[in-house]
Amino acid sequence: MNTSTHPNITFIGGGNMASAIIGGLVRQGHPVSAIQVVEPWDEQRTRLAQQFAGMAVLEAASAALRPSDLVVWAVKPQTFKEAAVATKAFVDDALHLSVAAGITSESIAAWLGTQRIVRAMPNTPALVGLGMTGLMARAAVSATDRALVERVVRTTGELVWVNVESDLDAVTALSGSGPAYVFYFLEAMRDAGARMGLAPEVAQQLAIGTFLGAATLAQRSQDPLQTLRERVTSKGGTTYAAITSMESAGVKAKFEEALFAAQKRAEELGREFGK
Repeated sequence: MNTSTHPNITFIGGGNMASAIIGGLVRQGHPVSAIQVVEPWDEQRTRLAQQFAGMAVLEAASAALRPSDLVVWAVKPQTFKEAAVATKAFVDDALHLSVAAGITSESIAAWLGTQRIVRAMPNTPALVGLGMTGLMARAAVSATDRALVERVVRTTGELVWVNVESDLDAVTALSGSGPAYVFYFLEAMRDAGARMGLAPEVAQQLAIGTFLGAATLAQRSQDPLQTLRERVTSKGGTTYAAITSMESAGVKAKFEEALFAAQKRAEELGREFGK
């Protein structure tokens, strides 16, 4: 591994998640000269080159790739195997970090011929430095390797390690897909507020501020979530009316069903696009 302050990092795929991680690294002082990206799409390469001036952006993996301490796989599940086969010969000695949903570390190990693999499940708030990432390492990943992965991932927000790879499917269902659930409820609150007579932009501001404030309170409080909820829910009051309506409609149970559907789909992705 590069013993300098800044390890050489290669990204395979230059989409939103790669851009979020690269942006976090640069903000933390990682030089663009120690980062390179393989991105086949012309438009995306142009955008990356403009956004991170001085960073090497290549159309395809080749001998032009500098030796890498860490390779970040930011590709779609359905293209991972093809990308791995094309890149394997140029990244022999690297540690590998995959952010591809569903693809198991066993498949990645078979495609790349290495056991030094960490799987990650990030989410889109990484774009603003508030991401939540679940991580799982294969047995061959050393403490030093883990430290390097944490150093990279922490530039985008918080992280948790899980010991069982199947737990990443649950992480995918909760936090990986989770931002979409929040946006879904925000849309509903905005639309309801507008139907009540508020200007849509005012309703949206109220909804976003409420989610942000409630999440921050939950994060900082030592009290259980149920206690926090009950403190706002006086019997016979407005919140009680809303919660009772949702309970009668089975909203919580249906929402839990939706998360299990996401978990199941994560499992299916591994089978569909794995080895």
